[in-house]
Amino acid sequence: MRVLFTGALLAIGMGYLFALIYVYTSDAGKDGKPGLSVDDIVISYGGSPEGTKLEAALQGPMSAMLSGGDSVKIVDWIKDGANKGAYESTIEPIIKTNCLDCHDGSNPHLSNLDGFENVQKVVEQDTGKALHTLVRVSHIHLFGVTFIFFIVGFIFSHAWVRPVWLKSVIMFTPFLCIAADVSSWYFTKIYSGFAYVVLISGGLMGLSFAIMWFVSMYQMWLYKVPVNVSERRDNMVG
Repeated sequence: MRVLFTGALLAIGMGYLFALIYVYTSDAGKDGKPGLSVDDIVISYGGSPEGTKLEAALQGPMSAMLSGGDSVKIVDWIKDGANKGAYESTIEPIIKTNCLDCHDGSNPHLSNLDGFENVQKVVEQDTGKALHTLVRVSHIHLFGVTFIFFIVGFIFSHAWVRPVWLKSVIMFTPFLCIAADVSSWYFTKIYSGFAYVVLISGGLMGLSFAIMWFVSMYQMWLYKVPVNVSERRDNMVG
């Protein structure tokens, strides 16, 4: 069982690490500043009255895909009115060279940047993630995170942690946090203050995961059962 539990924790731990990296790279920098902030969360889910989806992408997850000069040209074009003539002479060659390998319309989950009409859709005012997208991502997160924390929590339930109420709180916190996190995605569209709930919920979820992961691994391989517990177990076996 130790080998089985260890293998599961190692695989899930690696998956959780990559999930954190993906979340960071997807949302960080959308406000034009380095790092992940509340403003980035607000822009990601609620949109920005001062920018467009294309600008948010160029400042955030797509910032490394274009040179600084090309990004400036696109942003300046947007601020100048995003007219078709300037698009065909300056912007279209940049998009064809750097963007169409992924954004050619073949992937329904990525913005289609093939042609002026499609680009117009992402240079309109940024209203954040569409409700249809949020619903799709919500059920994936709810199912996926539930399975992850059920497995990790089940393994952690075998650990020696006292008081029991503390152990129970650590195990239950991620399920409470994922409900608050997903709900706040929608509420952030109405009131930007819910972006704090997104960040706090994500932080508490990660903290709970780290505690359960490290405690489980430590106790499986390095920890010695307290003498009184060991004697009680021996008496029960005897």
